[in-house]
Amino acid sequence: MKGRGSSIGSRESRQREGGFARLFGMFGSRAANGEPRPSRRNRAQFNLRGRLKLVVGTLALCAVALVGRAVDLQLVDNAFYQKKAEARILREIPIPTSRGMITDRNGEPLAVSTPVASLWANPQELSKYPDRLPELAEATNLPLDYLTRYVSQRAEKEFMYIPRHRRISPGAARKILALDIPGVFSQREYRRFYPQGEAMAHILGFTNIDDQGQEGVELAFDDWLRGKPGAEKVIRDRRGRIVENVDLVRAAQPGKDLTLSIDRRIQYLTYRELKRALLESGASSASAVVLDVHTGEVLAMANLPSFNPNAVESGQRESHRNRAVTDLIEPGSTMKPLTVAAALEAGVVTPDTLIDTNPGWMPNGRFRTTDTSNHGVLTVTGVITKSSNVGVSKIVAKLSDQDFYEFLRRFGYGQSTESGFPGEAAGLFPPPSRWFGTTKQTMSYGYGISVTPLQIAHAYAALANGGRMIQPTFVKGQPQETRQVLDPTIAHEVMKMMQTVTEPGGTAKDAAILGYHVAGKTGTARIASGGGYSRRYAAFFAGVVPVDNPRFSMAVVVMDPDPSRRGYYGGRVAGPVFHNVMEGSLRLMDVPPDDIETWLAAQEKAQKKRGVAR
Repeated sequence: MKGRGSSIGSRESRQREGGFARLFGMFGSRAANGEPRPSRRNRAQFNLRGRLKLVVGTLALCAVALVGRAVDLQLVDNAFYQKKAEARILREIPIPTSRGMITDRNGEPLAVSTPVASLWANPQELSKYPDRLPELAEATNLPLDYLTRYVSQRAEKEFMYIPRHRRISPGAARKILALDIPGVFSQREYRRFYPQGEAMAHILGFTNIDDQGQEGVELAFDDWLRGKPGAEKVIRDRRGRIVENVDLVRAAQPGKDLTLSIDRRIQYLTYRELKRALLESGASSASAVVLDVHTGEVLAMANLPSFNPNAVESGQRESHRNRAVTDLIEPGSTMKPLTVAAALEAGVVTPDTLIDTNPGWMPNGRFRTTDTSNHGVLTVTGVITKSSNVGVSKIVAKLSDQDFYEFLRRFGYGQSTESGFPGEAAGLFPPPSRWFGTTKQTMSYGYGISVTPLQIAHAYAALANGGRMIQPTFVKGQPQETRQVLDPTIAHEVMKMMQTVTEPGGTAKDAAILGYHVAGKTGTARIASGGGYSRRYAAFFAGVVPVDNPRFSMAVVVMDPDPSRRGYYGGRVAGPVFHNVMEGSLRLMDVPPDDIETWLAAQEKAQKKRGVAR
């Protein structure tokens, strides 16, 4: 029973399934007749094909895009992107070059350039390592907070100098670089060094941090001395280190050397004696100029107070001034030989013409022109010997205003000497149209006119050179303009008058040099102040040696000496400076004596004293 029932159930089940199958077959056949409906297998095959097409199409588009981009990079915008790439790794860096050396007339170095190192950093790189900043601050002796702030303020830049570490010694730079701090490097530069220090400071001047001339000869001849830096292309890595030298763009050209007319030995003598005079007289400042009479070359030029050109930042700005060419002073009695020369040229006096200076003074507007004492009747030569203000005032009265003015202009007063030194003053010498009252009278003995110490030495050199004036120069062997400003005979007569100043009875016995005839003139002038004249003085001595064959012209100015020490007269304060410098210079330059008799007499006297002492 049971088996039969099961078979009957199975048959019924198959019948039902068959009916459903026929039913679906009908629907399937209808779909095929109308819109055929794909089977499950066909449907799977269709989707795979579409997906493959989509993927292939997408890849094809990407490939086209990549090819297009490559074409754009390699062909269309190649130059632009190449430039961008090179900007990141290729750099053109300067090749530093040395400045030309400055030497004295004998080849001794006065200014040289030495290689140094300058520390620099890439702030972008350095700021990524803040933990190394304390190490850098300690190595460079900089406050950590200052260094941190300094770097952070420049974090967007690629270059900065390490503060206070530009142009340091290569050894010091190597010690800091040995720490291997990321972004810290060094580069080679040059620093100016002045072996003579303060003695030569005002002539040479100095250079700035970029090795450019700022004052003195360094400024005047900057284009000549300064070299032309080179350039090279290098490849740097991301830390800024040079990994390859690519190309030399431009070779560095060193600066040209310059030979000055200065004699280092005479310069040192001048500086030393000025310093001694300043200490002994208590003066505030002093200047001196030594010229070669026949060439116009400046052999020495010194000023005090001075400064150290190797450490300019530590000196006072006031001491940088070259007073010998920039400061104007009233020349005092150093003007008297020129006044007498003008009168001799005009024919109104001769060396033996008598001048009555009684009673030792004469009217000068609301004031008086006075002498130190009543010299009575003097010859024109005696007026120079005794430095009589009254006598020279009476001599200049014989000259017309225009003649006197034109004569002094020929000697360079009121105009620059054209020495080429930066900042040289032309002086103050008003034309006759601006004179009034006793202007000419006071000018005859050095008031109412302003000159530089260089102009005084220049004028005296013209007298010594037979009335021929040569433009002064600081360069050895440089041809200079010359002009005849006075008849040689008159120039020689004035020189002989000036010789009496250093002989017995003159005002500058301290300037005399044994074995040589010295022609000179003292000067003492009050210093102008507040629209008038103070009780402060300028002491002068200007002279030439030897008289018979002149070689050197020198002017010495000592400002504001203390009257309680050595007094304030030019013969006592400035005369010894002339004596000491010229005595040494004559010996150094092997200039033969022109007063053998006096030298022999002095030797004989000295031998007698030694014999008595024994």
